[in-house]
Amino acid sequence: MQPLSKTEEDLMNYLWKLEKAFMKDLLDAYPEPKPATTTVATLLKRMTEKGFIDYKLFGKSREYFPLVKKKDYFSKHVNGLIKNFFNDSASQFASFFTKETNLTIEELEDLKKLIDTEIKNK
Repeated sequence: MQPLSKTEEDLMNYLWKLEKAFMKDLLDAYPEPKPATTTVATLLKRMTEKGFIDYKLFGKSREYFPLVKKKDYFSKHVNGLIKNFFNDSASQFASFFTKETNLTIEELEDLKKLIDTEIKNK
């Protein structure tokens, strides 16, 4: 799976949120200043070619929908990040994440609870 560019990822986030959308719906989802219709059309074409989205034709209009789940996309990226930048070590990643992201004590406690729950479920 080819990675998405930042602009493609932004558009994909709108499509994940909407679940299915026509060009007008996607343009409406963008904040001002909105990108040009041709820009969004180019992004949609590239994302279709990469296999991230597909569409159904309704006359001349295309209704786009995601082929890749958001969870699957980001899971692959996080795993790639751990592999490529943290020597395939989840511990190194966790250490970096907890020290370098300025998490509050409450956020760290929430993370600890999540980890404890996962340990119990394994």
